[in-house]
Amino acid sequence: MDVSTEPKKKVKKKRKALKITLLIVLGVIIIISVLFSIYFYKCTHYWQADMQKTLDAGFETKQVTLSDGSVINYAEGPDNGDALLLIHGQTCAWDDYTRVLPKLSENWHVYAVDCYGHGDSSHNPKKYYLKENGDDLIWFINNVIKENTVVSGHSSGGLIASYVAAYGGDKVIGSVLEDPPVFSTEKGYFEKSFAYLDTYKNIHEYLQSDKSECWEAYYMRHCLWGQLYMSSSMDSLADYAQKYHEQHPNESVQFFFMPEDINFMFMNMNRYDLQFGENFYDYSWQSGISHEKMMSDIKVPTIFIHAKDSYTDDGILLAASSDEQARKAVSLIENCELVELESSHDIHRFNPDTFINAVNKLAKK
Repeated sequence: MDVSTEPKKKVKKKRKALKITLLIVLGVIIIISVLFSIYFYKCTHYWQADMQKTLDAGFETKQVTLSDGSVINYAEGPDNGDALLLIHGQTCAWDDYTRVLPKLSENWHVYAVDCYGHGDSSHNPKKYYLKENGDDLIWFINNVIKENTVVSGHSSGGLIASYVAAYGGDKVIGSVLEDPPVFSTEKGYFEKSFAYLDTYKNIHEYLQSDKSECWEAYYMRHCLWGQLYMSSSMDSLADYAQKYHEQHPNESVQFFFMPEDINFMFMNMNRYDLQFGENFYDYSWQSGISHEKMMSDIKVPTIFIHAKDSYTDDGILLAASSDEQARKAVSLIENCELVELESSHDIHRFNPDTFINAVNKLAKK
């Protein structure tokens, strides 16, 4: 064999090896790019699949106008059973329930409303109170649904659902209270809660400010969770929110690089009136109604779903209500079952089977 050809063979082998290495590196880069693209897409389009399934299930958005001119916007599903009225939590809208609506519609005739000051219902500050919301939803049951109804509410919507269950009359036959802030939003407790320090205190201070930046930017700059877990990043995130708002003034601020649970907080923020939150801050939203009396006045079969509590080192409640407060509420309701679980506050979104099972279980009662 001609030894002079050996160096050429070695060079060819090295080139081949380098080519293979480059192809592998390129493949890894492509895979990583695809994975990041999928992640970024899901961060801001997480809601689309659930919404499409909801529309495919037959839900339609409608509106009804009350005699005083107030408008209630709602989504109605097909008539596949008894009536179920869903009341979302604060800063959300009816589409907060899209993850569970298709499944619920298999056994229920579902109505999911926008509360006043949210979504496409009336934004009239005179209506931003527990009694006014509750009374108009009782009217909605009597004049739109017109049949026996189970009412379910999440968070502040859970307090509205409690009011409807207590004072809604004969057509209200059951309630599912999903992690309502019972007792914890009354004086003496609210100031020691995450919700107060993270959201409502900041809403109040923002409304008192010169509003030189959008609410989303202000919130990111001052929110409690940011201070607790990623304080060094919050100013940059606030600057991003402000820039996004300026470029898309009529849209919800979305962070393409942040997970769903962060973006979800802002999904309907552009359709939320901060005055609603201000009324929470100054306790006027409660309409002078005692939570203890309201719970005692609920006589219909009820399931109370509670995400178990936790606290910061300095005693700030990191839950809608404490375990003790939830159990007290259950003890006051005449016919009530408590479902406790380790979960985030948005149980119907992140533990949908638990929520659906509770609603369907109530039908058997």
